[in-house]
Amino acid sequence: MKRPPALQFNDKAVILSPAGKIEEGIVNDAAAVLRKWGLTVSIAANALRETGRFSGFVEQRLDDLQQALDDPEVKLVFCSRGGYGVVHLLDKLDFTHVKLTPKWVVGFSDITALHAALQTNGIQSIHGPMAKHFADEGDEDVAVRYTKSILAGQPVRYKIPVNKNVFLNRKGRASGRLFGGNLSVFCGLLGSRIAMIPSNGILFIEDVGEAPYRVDRMIYQLKLAGVFDKISGLIVGQFTDYEEDNSMYATLNESIRMAVNEYTFPIAFDFPAGHVKLNFPLIMGAKTSLTVTDTAVSFHQ
Repeated sequence: MKRPPALQFNDKAVILSPAGKIEEGIVNDAAAVLRKWGLTVSIAANALRETGRFSGFVEQRLDDLQQALDDPEVKLVFCSRGGYGVVHLLDKLDFTHVKLTPKWVVGFSDITALHAALQTNGIQSIHGPMAKHFADEGDEDVAVRYTKSILAGQPVRYKIPVNKNVFLNRKGRASGRLFGGNLSVFCGLLGSRIAMIPSNGILFIEDVGEAPYRVDRMIYQLKLAGVFDKISGLIVGQFTDYEEDNSMYATLNESIRMAVNEYTFPIAFDFPAGHVKLNFPLIMGAKTSLTVTDTAVSFHQ
């Protein structure tokens, strides 16, 4: 699994929109942060288009992404937002050139599908904040600074104190390649050639706006597909913008925990990654060390 090289001063970055449409001002503000880092930033030709809910037709979004992946001078592909639409591109993308000259791809949510495709082709990428986060929070934000640190070649080292109210964790240690991302997007890839389940990997999941019963159904989809039989650890990120369902006999997190009670791998709940301000970047496809104790969750890449 290849890790793209660290960014250097004046390296070329491209902001593109492989899924949903986005406001021009948000993209310009995010570009300003990247320029402040010393990067040469361009905005892809179709990044600001509006075609229904998408940023352009499939061919336009595909053209932007393919050009960025093929261009050896581009060192960073920064996705402006998620939404929905990356799945339209997956069977049309050619990874021949990017496998020869790997580059960083940053994004999350619907970009989970692109991360999965990159891992299938042996390339690591960053599950992390996108344009709106950069525009709203600026370059002093902790998640933005962590993203910059990873792109500069620094190791990922997080130590997350365990909230006293989080009683669902399972203690232990795990080591393996990190995979997953947005739960609904990842489940939509199961059974395809894009969904690679690494042996003894560490699964990370998060989601937004999904009712608890739908999350429960997707967790059981993973279970029935044998995913939990193959992993060495589970990281449950932030599940947001939903209401607990009184007709369910457990909370959303409790239902996840109950579904995996029979396994022995360590589990970390309430990890700071997902559709929240405290969205710590993670390197998908990277060898990861996870340690869960009574007091802290340690995450190293």
